[in-house]
Amino acid sequence: MNSYMAKPNEIDRKWYVIDAEGKVLGRLASEVATILRGKHKPIYTPHVDTGDYVIIINADKVKLTGKKLEQKKYRYHTGYPGGLRTIPYSRMMKENPEKAIYLAVKGMLPKNRLGRKMIKKLRVYSGPEHNHEAQQPELYEF
Repeated sequence: MNSYMAKPNEIDRKWYVIDAEGKVLGRLASEVATILRGKHKPIYTPHVDTGDYVIIINADKVKLTGKKLEQKKYRYHTGYPGGLRTIPYSRMMKENPEKAIYLAVKGMLPKNRLGRKMIKKLRVYSGPEHNHEAQQPELYEF
């Protein structure tokens, strides 16, 4: 008996809408990463992008548990000497909540060209509106 290998032209991609209101950031991100990778499908193949598209709305209403809102920090480096920059999550959630969710999901995807292809299927919006009605997205509950 042979194992099934999904081929890129055989994959049927769906669009899902996830309402982030009241959801915990990490749990939301891990569920979204599973959908983007395609691990929820029976045709999942590790070396093929079998995932679906995900639209996250109400990103500004996502929760962080414990004291993470004050203590957790996002760090990046500019590339210049002494260029380490630190942004607390409280500021990031006020100014750019879409980026906080985007980075949480991106960290749970593979760090290779396949992961870079998968993250392009994610759309994050801070309000309840999105402009993807033409794709007829389904509401995804978890």
